Amino acid sequence: MSQLPARIEIREEGPREGFQFERGPIATADKLRLIQALAGTGLKRIQTVSFVDPRRVPGMADAEMVCQGLRDVDGVAFGALWLNAKGFLRALVAPHLTIDGSVSVSASEVFGKRNQNRDREEDLAAAAALMALYAEHRVPFARATIMAAFGCNFQGEVPVAAVIDRIAAVLALAGGVGLAPPVISLADTMAWATPRRISAVVGAVRDKWPDLELSLHLHDTRGMAMVNAWEGMRLGVARFDAAIAGLGGCPFGKHAGAAGNICTEDLALLCAESGIETGLDLEALMACGRLAEEVVGHPLPGRAKQGGLLAV
Repeated sequence: MSQLPARIEIREEGPREGFQFERGPIATADKLRLIQALAGTGLKRIQTVSFVDPRRVPGMADAEMVCQGLRDVDGVAFGALWLNAKGFLRALVAPHLTIDGSVSVSASEVFGKRNQNRDREEDLAAAAALMALYAEHRVPFARATIMAAFGCNFQGEVPVAAVIDRIAAVLALAGGVGLAPPVISLADTMAWATPRRISAVVGAVRDKWPDLELSLHLHDTRGMAMVNAWEGMRLGVARFDAAIAGLGGCPFGKHAGAAGNICTEDLALLCAESGIETGLDLEALMACGRLAEEVVGHPLPGRAKQGGLLAV
């Protein structure tokens, strides 16, 4: 029988995923203004920057400057994304970051070639190289993201078996270098998820690894993110990535107007009205949503920042 979790964890990804997707440059000071405001909402983990090639992702060219400007907040971990050893080593020496090891592999080989220019074996070899670095530097292996876990704009349907294959390979590689199993993040990179697909993929993973911790990374390009999150919660998933005001998208996903991650304040409002704890200050989140719009200079898709709380 399905049962909603009593509490979920929302990990904020708007500053990283949003600012790398924006077409125009965002001033470093404005990025920092939003990050520090988010740190006052009850969020415990905020992904701030990506250490990636600035030629491909110019919005992250100032990653080191953002890290230099962060102000530590008790109980808040500022995180970052990297995709290879070079990015990890940049993150390792950046100030104010909490370094948790992560890898990303694609369940769609077509998307993997377009996004990272890697086939399955190259994808896993890159993940193995990162895990070896985590073991060497005694960095906890916290998270493995399976991209395109629910479908792909280039390949179409992604078989559940491909998702299972990538998870099994990641777990085997981790065990081979003495790392504990990470949280598995199932990413709806190109917004193919529906409640039916969520149920199929989460169900298959749970059947094979009942004790594995799962997280969902849901994009809202087709307007399905909230119902997909609800289905995930109904299945007991208690970890979600989100982006303030719905910032972001996938730069390599073949969407002219791809929406970002599920909106942080909208998801928090749904939980509040459903008796699910998040530990977040809704009014502060909504103010951050409005600040995000001010920073990027255009409307963002989140709804609660305009509609407000249900209580009057």
